[in-house]
Order: sequence, then structure tokens, then C-alpha cells
Amino acid sequence: MDFEHSPRAQGLLRQLDGFLQTYVLPHNAAWHQAVQDGQYPPPFLEDLKTLAREEGLWNLFLPGLREDEPGTRLSNLDYAPLAEAMGKLSWAAEVFNCSAPDTGNMELLHRFATPAQRERWLRPLLHGEIRSAFAMSEPDVASSDPTNLQTTVRREGDELVLNGRKWFITGVAHPACRVLIVMARNESDAGSDAHHQHSMVVVPTDTPGLEVVRNISVVHHHAPEGHCEIVLRGVRVPADHLLGAWGHGFAMAQARLGPGRVHHCMRTIGQCELALALATERALERRSFGKYLADYANVQEWIALSRIEIDQARLLVLRCAWLLDHPDKADSAAVRAQVAAIKVVAAGLQTRVVDRAMQIFGAMGLSPDTPLAQFWTWGRALHLLDGPDEVHLRSVARHELAMARERMGASSAYFTTPEQMRTPPHL
Repeated sequence: MDFEHSPRAQGLLRQLDGFLQTYVLPHNAAWHQAVQDGQYPPPFLEDLKTLAREEGLWNLFLPGLREDEPGTRLSNLDYAPLAEAMGKLSWAAEVFNCSAPDTGNMELLHRFATPAQRERWLRPLLHGEIRSAFAMSEPDVASSDPTNLQTTVRREGDELVLNGRKWFITGVAHPACRVLIVMARNESDAGSDAHHQHSMVVVPTDTPGLEVVRNISVVHHHAPEGHCEIVLRGVRVPADHLLGAWGHGFAMAQARLGPGRVHHCMRTIGQCELALALATERALERRSFGKYLADYANVQEWIALSRIEIDQARLLVLRCAWLLDHPDKADSAAVRAQVAAIKVVAAGLQTRVVDRAMQIFGAMGLSPDTPLAQFWTWGRALHLLDGPDEVHLRSVARHELAMARERMGASSAYFTTPEQMRTPPHL
């Protein structure tokens, strides 16, 4: 069993790290200042994107990338360490055209779009000319169960008409956002199976009736690209804006989640690595009551636990990425359970590791002078984003119980009862 990244992934990781250190990190303070001054995206971002594309560090996330499409095609496993490196800077992924939710939307369009949809929406996304958003969560129902969604779509002649309210829709406030992929309930299919009542519709952001109500702060953190609440009031789009098949929205949403969760989890691990690096350096230089923080047993325990937990999480996520690349190695139910598991692990990891780092930093860890407060905010949000931890734990448990039903009784061979002890087997 080889735990090394492939030679190709190692080479690209060295190249990416060099690019981040040489071009991206020196712009970090300027990026934050520009956002603070209301200049989003900063003017230098397009220059960095152009340079990244010229260096071949572009669209690295899409295993199905075609030869005639811009970017570097990588497997999920080879992309994973690159996502980890990007995660250390919250805005770095956009430089390489690897930002969520664009990555998931490009994957959906890649798999299900018509030729006309590909030309109008996928091509400019792949070229980094526009941004996009994915509208699924709603304020009035428990969106952790997608069959609850109430935003509706109906066919009316040669048009699709949408009505409803969505919120925490990432990316809508980005000035370059030009399109939403909206998941909606089919008005005409109320009596059908709950998992075949929804469809996905491509909605241009300038469509009449689409209103951005507000950009919602997350634990008082304001994201310039937005986690927005939107309302759709009689939004009309041509019928050819249906993405994929009518009633297949639920299955398409599930297909979108696997690689996206690997990306999220690896970016989380990158942030945890940076948090641990900051914490250990702080512990070595900060003195309290005549001793360096690194000399206190509880601080040493925090550091050790963080290292162990990061390495455990990384191995689990990489295994999940490998399974996504090799669908013949496990059934779909096992892969879904693995995807659910890494989501829970990553969220818990980030809140624990970053919280320890903040404690070592003291008051400075609460300030914007370090990235820790932003990392903690995102980690707390991860416990709810893409479904709460409890839903994913339920998925893992249901898969485990299903396997137990299949082998029911096999484990009892390990019992040691008085009757078994009285009647040993004959050799």
C-alpha cells in the first residue's frame, strides 16, 4: 500500500506551492484591503488568473475535462493535495478557477448540459469569464432533506416558471455571477415518488423576477461573494433551460456532492495545517509565567492531538477520493457513506484544531490579524453546510446497519458461552 502522492501530483503541488508563495501570498494583504474598501474582486485578480492559466494551473478539479477544454485534467486523488494547498488562503481557489460553487456547477454542466447550454454557460465558466451559484437551501423547510424543498417549477407553453425563496446561496453577490442552477419542485408531479419530484433549471441572474434580498453574514463574518437570500417571483426562462431530465434533480444533486465534498474537506485540512503551524510557532516564542507556552503539558497535548487528527482526516479523505476515481472498488452505497463520513470528520477537525490555535494565540486569535477567526467561522459553518452533521451520521449508521443485516449472526462465532466451552469442536 503506497501512501505517496503520484509523481504527477507531487510535481504539480511543487509548482502550485511555488506559485502561491511567489504571486498569491504577496497579494494577500492587498486582497483584504481591497475587499475592506469595497473593491471586490480586486483589480489584480484577473492578472493572477491569467498567469495561473499560462502556467497550466487551471481547472485542476475536473477528471472529465476534455482535450478541447482549457485546464489540466486530474483525478480526484491527484487534485486533493492541490486543494489542500489552496485552502490556506480563503481566496486562492479563484485564481486557479477552482472555486466552489463553480466547480460543482461545471461538473453538473459537464455531465448533463445540452450542446447549447455547454456553449452558453459551461464554456465561459471553464474560461473563468463568469461565476455561478447553486440554489438549493430554503429558509422555510429543513433543507437537509432535499425532498422538502418547496420552490416550484411548472411548464407553461415553451417556458419554465419558478416561484420560491432560497437562502445561503454562495456566490450570488460576486459581480461576475451570471447564472444560477436552481433546484425546484415540479408542480405537476406532486403524487410521484419523493425522489423524482424535483428538477434543475438554469436561470440567468438578470432574469426578471429574480431578486437578491440580502447577503447573509455567517457568524458575523461577511463574505464579499455572498451567502445570499434570493426570491424567485414568476421567474420565466425558456424550456430549454431545464438541466438534465425532468424529475431527475435529486439524483443530479447527489452526483454533484461527492467530488465537491472532497474539495471542501481538503481545503479544510489545508486551513488546519496552517492553524497548527501558526500555533506551534506562537507556542515557541510566547512566554507566560516564566515559561514558553510550548513547555506546558496541556499545550503540548493540544499540538499532538491536532497533528494526529489532521493526519487521520487526510487519510480518510484521500481514501474517499480514491474510491470516487475507482467506482468498481466499492458499491455506490459504501461510497455515499464515505462521502458523508468525511464531511463530519472535516467539520469537527476544523473547529477543534482552530479553536486550540486561537487559545494559544490568546486575544490576537480573535482578531483579523491572523486567519484563525475566519477559519473558525468557516469550520463552525461546515457543521451545517451541505447538510448538518446529524444527517451524515445517520447516513453512515444506516449503511453500517444494512451491512450488519446482510451478515446477521456471523459475529456470534466470537461468543464464548458456557455451552460452547463444554462442547469443544472435534479436530
